[in-house]
Amino acid sequence: MPKVLRIINRFNLGGPTYNAAYLSKLLPNDFETLLVGGEIDESEAASQYILDELGLKPVIIPEMRREINLRNDVKAYKKLKAIIKEFQPDIVHTHASKAGTLGRLAAASCKVPVIIHTFHGHVFHSYFNKAKTNLFKRIERSLSKKSTKIIAISDKQKDELGIEHKIAPLSKIEVVPLGFDLSRFQTGMTHKRAVFREQYNIKEDELAIGIIGRLVPVKNHNLFLEAIAIVLKKITKKVKILIVGDGEDHDNLREKCLSLGIPYSDKNFETCEGPVIFTSWIKEIDAVNAGLDIVALSSLNEGTPVSLIEAQAANKPIVSTNVGGIQNIVREKVTALLSEVEDVEAYAKNLLSLLENDLQRTEMSKEGWNHVREKYSCERLAKDMAVLYNKLLEEHSKNKKKKNEKN
Repeated sequence: MPKVLRIINRFNLGGPTYNAAYLSKLLPNDFETLLVGGEIDESEAASQYILDELGLKPVIIPEMRREINLRNDVKAYKKLKAIIKEFQPDIVHTHASKAGTLGRLAAASCKVPVIIHTFHGHVFHSYFNKAKTNLFKRIERSLSKKSTKIIAISDKQKDELGIEHKIAPLSKIEVVPLGFDLSRFQTGMTHKRAVFREQYNIKEDELAIGIIGRLVPVKNHNLFLEAIAIVLKKITKKVKILIVGDGEDHDNLREKCLSLGIPYSDKNFETCEGPVIFTSWIKEIDAVNAGLDIVALSSLNEGTPVSLIEAQAANKPIVSTNVGGIQNIVREKVTALLSEVEDVEAYAKNLLSLLENDLQRTEMSKEGWNHVREKYSCERLAKDMAVLYNKLLEEHSKNKKKKNEKN
């Protein structure tokens, strides 16, 4: 029975955690999987409930944290090597940057037969200055040479990694889209909508826009709020804007609202007459989507944003910047309206169009579920990955046999 050691940065709320969890749970029974992860960052929402629901008990390495810290990183590396020596995996599969660095170095040092890394996103633009970005590119190019295969989660990301940033040859990069349990976004939506809108005091004649994700610079909430300021001056209908999530930009975004003259509320949303509500993290994202009329995203850089897959699963029209792999996961002008990053006027125009045009909003609400239900199912993800694992193990076995015959 092939053994898979799966290593992830940390179990925060987002695509990488879902990906690692579903793969750990749903691979065929002829694979044995051990899941290892770092500790959750205090500024992020924990997703332990995802692991609990799937009955997963990962090994936690406290020293494997988000920030770069030489002492902690060395300790985490040594612990990973110890786990590899004890578990004796045939495959080490890492997810996201920190786990990808430490995990691949440890796996290569222990001569693991197959080493795979999944890029859930990348930091090659809109995160750091040029010098730091170039350093990370050099590190990833070096690590790719220790990798049997690199996994991209969209065709766009494959081109970015192989052609634009030259992290690895295209022949070494395999596209395996993310997978989720999306059925909950189709069940009980009428009831969930009523409960959610009552909780957040959203009236029947109000249209609700939601943007879901970490409050960090790369998510570019400033553009979203600037567009909202334009929309509020022109719209003829009543609207509520929900900013779902939390993070280091928490205070900055509230200041941004004040500078734009947009009233907002945090906890006292029941009595707030302003349009913007900061909800912090909400675990029941299916209920959030049920309560919304439009889902937005304004990022500077993305891999495959989970919020847009979930929005389509809930048949919600989308307004988004056109970055990363977004074009691969939405149907432009069918399930989503896209604009170029930092084009506030175009973004606001798309929002206003969907808000004012009831027919357009209704038509764009029809195709989401059909578009994502098979393409992004967790069952499809596990099946695709099992096929790839078996293929790589077979290739390794053949190469090993040829090498032995030569000797």
